[in-house]
Amino acid sequence: MALQQTLKALADPTRREILNLLKAGRLSAGEITDHFDITAAAVSRHLSVLKDADLICDTREGKYIFYELNASVLEEIMLWISDLKGSDSHVEGA
Repeated sequence: MALQQTLKALADPTRREILNLLKAGRLSAGEITDHFDITAAAVSRHLSVLKDADLICDTREGKYIFYELNASVLEEIMLWISDLKGSDSHVEGA
């Protein structure tokens, strides 16, 4: 996992909202675009950044491309953050 690329992808609120939309299941690019007041080209660019960061994957079915979350990368990020946080066993003043 390229953590820097992943964190950069997560830094944008539109990309985070796309990930939130995909929590419910896979969506086509058109379905994702319908949720935003930006151009389809802009949504496509956001999808490309998320895909390059391995946060989503795509599947072509006929003329449609469907996107879904890549849970394994999200799990790696959560593990890294959890490890960074450290153990909860240390309590100040104890």
